[in-house]
Amino acid sequence: MLKFLLNVLKRLLPIALIWGAVLLFLQRVWFYRDPVRITPTDDDLLTSPCDGQVVYVRRVENGEIVSEKLGQKIKVSEITHAEWPEGQTPGHGWLIGIYMSPLDVHFNYAPMKGRITGIVHNGAKLNLPMVDIWEYIQLTYLRRAVDLFAKRYALENERQTVFIEGRVKVAMVEIADKFVNKISTYVSVNDTLRSGQKISFIERGSQVDLFIFGDVDFLVGVGDQVYGAQTPIARLSKPQG
Repeated sequence: MLKFLLNVLKRLLPIALIWGAVLLFLQRVWFYRDPVRITPTDDDLLTSPCDGQVVYVRRVENGEIVSEKLGQKIKVSEITHAEWPEGQTPGHGWLIGIYMSPLDVHFNYAPMKGRITGIVHNGAKLNLPMVDIWEYIQLTYLRRAVDLFAKRYALENERQTVFIEGRVKVAMVEIADKFVNKISTYVSVNDTLRSGQKISFIERGSQVDLFIFGDVDFLVGVGDQVYGAQTPIARLSKPQG
């Protein structure tokens, strides 16, 4: 019996070592990869702030978003966990949510050129998991759309909000997942950004909610895979007349 077990272990050991090496590579190398991104030069375009899948696009009216799940309106400040630097949240705009799986690049980028008017970090006593197992499989491996709007994590988890003012006003909300270790930030208030500039790095799976206050035409929709600093997600609308 002992001889049989030793033979089994000898057969399993190489497999275990290979899987261990793969996991180590994913955790220490692949997860921190920093690919070269070619950002469009058209100033009318807003590019994706991160890699991931678009999980919702919602209209903002009077500083609020309607949640059919909760049967109520959610204020912008409930997601940003911060007041607008100028003291008043712009009234009308859009919210686009992008889910970042552990397989995506986890650097975050400026969606347009402009000036940082505020950076606010809010911790949490306990970060909730963003998705359940089935939702995780759909988003990460099957690349199927899952509506994550107004789930508890989006309102309660740790987050960092970066306010940027350019041709339009945007608020970039980096929301931490349960297993996020930290958010590393490479910019400061009053910095002038170029479109596609690296802003931060967020550990493990996470999400970026991007508020856009201005007239735009979206170029992506729910379920689309986008790439930070590269995929155009919206175009500034031209004035009528």
